[in-house]
Amino acid sequence: QVQLVESGGGLVQAGGSLRLSCAASGSFFAINYMGWYRQAPGKQRELVADLITSGSSANYADSVKGRVTISRDIPKNTVYLQMSSLKPEDTALYYCKVVVKPERGSGRMYQYWGQGTQVTVSP
Repeated sequence: QVQLVESGGGLVQAGGSLRLSCAASGSFFAINYMGWYRQAPGKQRELVADLITSGSSANYADSVKGRVTISRDIPKNTVYLQMSSLKPEDTALYYCKVVVKPERGSGRMYQYWGQGTQVTVSP
């Protein structure tokens, strides 16, 4: 079982910045994927940014490119989302998602979601 603890959300004025964190803990061998998603009221959950931990590149939604950076701290099993030049349309509940390999040599993968952290951007 994996637990994800998110933090860093809040209320910020347009043009401001926030840094979200998501720390994974529990029993697993490796984290293969880390990502941030968001869901605004009345809308579907959408990808903000993600990365495959074995690779070196990240993937960003067009709506946030140039304003958002995803990064990770391997020893801390933590993924970050640095957001700047925030806009009111960035207001949403932000979720982190990880995909883990439970044991060495296992072909199985399991995904887990955080509980969400609210980001509200005022005009």
